[in-house]
Amino acid sequence: MDLILFGRQGSGKGTQGKYLAERYNLISFVTGDELRKLAQENSTLGQKVKTIIEAGHLVSNEVVMEIIENFMLKFSENKNVLFDGIPRKPDQAQTFNTLMQRLNRDFIGVIFEISEAMAIKRLTNRRICEKCKTIYPATYEKPNCECGGNLITRTDDGNMESIKTRLTAYENETVPVIENYQAQNKIITINGEQSIDQVNEDTFAQLDPLFL
Repeated sequence: MDLILFGRQGSGKGTQGKYLAERYNLISFVTGDELRKLAQENSTLGQKVKTIIEAGHLVSNEVVMEIIENFMLKFSENKNVLFDGIPRKPDQAQTFNTLMQRLNRDFIGVIFEISEAMAIKRLTNRRICEKCKTIYPATYEKPNCECGGNLITRTDDGNMESIKTRLTAYENETVPVIENYQAQNKIITINGEQSIDQVNEDTFAQLDPLFL
């Protein structure tokens, strides 16, 4: 079974994704990372992605699905995948569902639920490592990442207008996807406003029976 992570910006799903991938031996698919990797490859798909990016265009949903299929076919059917950042919109979810059915793969989603107020609080206080891109909450007081890189505030996290735009897009585009999966009993809800350790504990309690 594959796993999809959902949550408002600042919900901690990126942090939780690392714990979940390690605990359940999942291969992580992060859309942005895969686009950048492919653009550096000398493959047909890689050159297609590179051309689109260099032209300043958004990668179409069809190409994204091609990228996902290319990614998943690299591994055996017994290898489970963790998706972060997709699907984000209803039309994308529809094509994603079709692809998963064609590949004979089942999945379940986890949403780390936090309020908009909490999302804003976390986004305006968190920092990211310039080197490895690890995100640290405000409670992390050291000036440097564990890898030694400098911790900075992301440009879009320091802009309230940008934050509001991202949160509105989540409500308008991603919430309908989540609600549709909830109607199919394919969503597990976790209180993301707790401590990282408590979120870990609650998530593992729900997913251990499915993955271990």
